[in-house]
Amino acid sequence: MSTEAVNSRPLRDVPVCQVSVVHNDLVNQLKPEVDRVQGVATVFKALADDTRAKVVYALSKAELCVCDVAALIGSSKATASYHLRLLSHMGLAKHRKEGKLVYYRLADRHIGNLVHEVLKHVEEQNG
Repeated sequence: MSTEAVNSRPLRDVPVCQVSVVHNDLVNQLKPEVDRVQGVATVFKALADDTRAKVVYALSKAELCVCDVAALIGSSKATASYHLRLLSHMGLAKHRKEGKLVYYRLADRHIGNLVHEVLKHVEEQNG
């Protein structure tokens, strides 16, 4: 694992408390809420791949067949299908067959909203 933070600031330069004081009231209040986050990392793992993030973004805009996704990401149908299948198995995308075509869409709007929010964040940071 890299010792560099995302913004290239060495992790050792990040300030930490110089004494050990736990604010138990606050910790006890937040603990049940923090425990709800269990499983969220799985979604972020799926989106941690730039290609899958692009696929999710595209699916947030329209239902697309595998051939459309392949053209959008500049890949073969097999590669596009791999990413779509992974998203489907993770419950992030759904599909339907229409004749010889298979169309994919996001399972719900939340994943698309998440990608849009992160995109806004990245654009603000870069710009």
